Amino acid sequence: MHPHVNPPSLAEQAYLFVRDQLVMLDIPPGSPINEDELGGTLGMGRTPIREALKRLESERLVVAYPRRGTFATDVHISDLAHISEVRRTLEPMATAAAAERATEADRATLTELRAQLDAGVPAGDNAELLRTDLALHRAIYRCVHNPFLEDTLIRYDNLATRIWCVFVPRLSGMAGHVDEHVPLLTAIIEGDAEKAAALTLEHVAGFEAAIRALI
Repeated sequence: MHPHVNPPSLAEQAYLFVRDQLVMLDIPPGSPINEDELGGTLGMGRTPIREALKRLESERLVVAYPRRGTFATDVHISDLAHISEVRRTLEPMATAAAAERATEADRATLTELRAQLDAGVPAGDNAELLRTDLALHRAIYRCVHNPFLEDTLIRYDNLATRIWCVFVPRLSGMAGHVDEHVPLLTAIIEGDAEKAAALTLEHVAGFEAAIRALI
């Protein structure tokens, strides 16, 4: 770690751990969040866990009820149109910016990720495919070099991924959806903002269409 970069706080560690448990539905929608159990798993007290849960509530991943406790939010298919509207607007703008702003180090990271995709992700392992999809999106968002936009992109990608997770047992072609990132990564690496934006819009629209086909 860079000597001038502070390690993540306990609350940040708790947030990142619980967030991805919620996104991947390892904590199922509607289920209670057990603070003591999480504290035991993470080796920390209740205070950082509670700080993390407040942040997750603002991101619509958990909901707190007075005297009842905190629960993972339900996944509502009715949210798909709203989430997709935001992503259709923001994602193409973001990947175009990434193509223009990515540093040499960023482009090297994306090139490495593209090589891993070319090597292949197990087609039958949907959980691994979804984790790969999340990792790719987050790597691209970092190339935008706008922390406010990056936070927003991650937030809506997390909500979209929860919908993926609900429907993925009934979906075919998940590997193809992940493989769509190869030309997108290439466009960003090569600095082609227009192509990156067009491919991203196609990718986001494809996600929405694949889910709608199952409703």
